[in-house]
Amino acid sequence: MFKKITNYCKESYDELVHKVSWPTRSELSSSAVVVLYASLLIALVVFLMDSVFKFIMEDVIYPH
Repeated sequence: MFKKITNYCKESYDELVHKVSWPTRSELSSSAVVVLYASLLIALVVFLMDSVFKFIMEDVIYPH
């Protein structure tokens, strides 16, 4: 049991060090910027949809 765990850890380490291609700092930064802009865009779309739905519910369906 302990030998299997040790072997798994060694193989995982070997794969992470020698087989995985890690992004450069500039690739990572540009990817982070893309994710940030996409998140802000999705948040804006959800906010606009919520505002429109609120307007419809308050002023069209249930007017005061």
